Amino acid sequence: MLRFKRSGFLVGVSAAALIAGALSTSAAFAQSDRATLTGSVPPWATSTNFKSYANSSDYVGFRVYLAWTNPSGAEAVARSVSDPSSSSYGKFLTPQQFRQQFSPSQASVGAVQSWLKAQGFDVQYTPTNNLYVSAEGTLAQAAAAFSVTFGMYAVNGMTLRSPSSAISVPSSLASIVTSVIGLDDSAQLVHNNAVKTDPDATPTPAFVNAPPCSAFWAQQLATGYTNPYGKGALPYAPCGYTPQQVKGAYGITGYDGSGQTVAIIDAYASPTIVSDANQWSTNRGLPQFTANQFTQVVAPGTYRHPESGNFQDPQGWYGEETLDVEAVHGMAPAANVVYVGAPNNFQDLDAALNHVVDRHLAQIVTNSYGWNGELLPAGYITPYEAIMVQGAAEGIGIYFSSGDNSDESLTTGTAQADWPASSPWVTAVGGTSLAVGVSNNYLFETGWGTSRSRWNTTCSPTPTWCPPPPGKWLYGAGGGVSRLFAEPSYQQGVVPNSVFKAQGRTGRAIPDIAAVADPNTGYLIGQTQAFPDGMSKYSEYRIGGTSLSSPLMAGIMALADQ
Repeated sequence: MLRFKRSGFLVGVSAAALIAGALSTSAAFAQSDRATLTGSVPPWATSTNFKSYANSSDYVGFRVYLAWTNPSGAEAVARSVSDPSSSSYGKFLTPQQFRQQFSPSQASVGAVQSWLKAQGFDVQYTPTNNLYVSAEGTLAQAAAAFSVTFGMYAVNGMTLRSPSSAISVPSSLASIVTSVIGLDDSAQLVHNNAVKTDPDATPTPAFVNAPPCSAFWAQQLATGYTNPYGKGALPYAPCGYTPQQVKGAYGITGYDGSGQTVAIIDAYASPTIVSDANQWSTNRGLPQFTANQFTQVVAPGTYRHPESGNFQDPQGWYGEETLDVEAVHGMAPAANVVYVGAPNNFQDLDAALNHVVDRHLAQIVTNSYGWNGELLPAGYITPYEAIMVQGAAEGIGIYFSSGDNSDESLTTGTAQADWPASSPWVTAVGGTSLAVGVSNNYLFETGWGTSRSRWNTTCSPTPTWCPPPPGKWLYGAGGGVSRLFAEPSYQQGVVPNSVFKAQGRTGRAIPDIAAVADPNTGYLIGQTQAFPDGMSKYSEYRIGGTSLSSPLMAGIMALADQ
């Protein structure tokens, strides 16, 4: 997955309140007719992390989210249409029916729009489900409108913006507004879950597989090295599995995804995706995309102004899109694919997901991104959950990769699940290591976890594996038990107690399902890349991570739906 990672359960306001006391100008905004939006301060916005005040002249784009008119009713519908024991099972709502029952009223939207305009903001867009109003303006306008000051905070090697205390809105909007996304930089911490290689194998600007590699499991053996795990030589990694190998190993035959539509949500849009996917398909013996089978969409109302200091990485997402598209197309070559790309890699993924759900652009949605753990402000999580409830009510399967950091205990210091994969309204897709034989047959499969040990002449005795195998942990398929969400009804009596015992708590457990993800078995994709000679050309390489398993599973589900 790429690097990003319900509702008012997260805290972090107390530390931010200390900063609010230090930044005395916030007191000037205090008014008695204001309503505080709790959960609007990220847990990393603390006095310890504070670096400086934010630049008041910076531009900011944000979305003011409104509540469904009957949130509990919407969740009840989503559960009943998904429950095989319910009389409503499979009786999904259309987007129009959902809007009629649960969308905020036009009067509520109008009240929010009028207030934003009165504060000097440019009001940009409201989707047809009335879930949010997007607006743009300066940070000074935002400070005045939401009665806060803004600071810059040190987070994971970056300096990110956040309100220094909980934001507020006029009390007349208290029953309408649930949260605001975009005022803080929590989205900067999102990442895709794509893993290309061991960090020791530094690639040239164009990523290429390091030889030797095998066409199938154990085709080539690494003789000359001792095997610390038993008899026989260690196998060289595959060059990357093909769709035929994955489908053969998983026993998939007879379907091509005809009549089905899969949506892919990422950031940016690769300018060579169609030609790359078609060349890759030809090389795999698959049909190319036909006219109108593949479409790229930018959701309206997404933020286009480049914010000062925010890191943009379109090239990093081109490989993600290529992987996702070719994984779906490889499993379901006749399915329609709708690619929805946010115009930046830090803020608009929520709007992209809402666009797919509210327009019902597909019945399957794959998302190969997430946040490391669940340490996000409640105001950030709440809107996503509302979108995913609508998706469930409409019968849309929403898939999220489970992450590439195991249970995060070695990255954040706390065992936790990644969000949005931890949401009970989505299917969390984990990762495996898969061995495929010479005839595309299934040999074996394990949970994916990669550690590194080198054959080294400097360790004693020489030569030997150093550190001793399995070596130093690098990455592996995400999973764990949520700290935010209770165990959903569909997991009760299903998840083994050993899972809860290992995590020290009960709750929503992930992943729900898994497929090949290990970058050392991986998937062979084709992409136009820049080479050291200054030429850009199509080439193929192996890639993995749960960014692979999620779109593979989405393609397989298209076959199941067919």
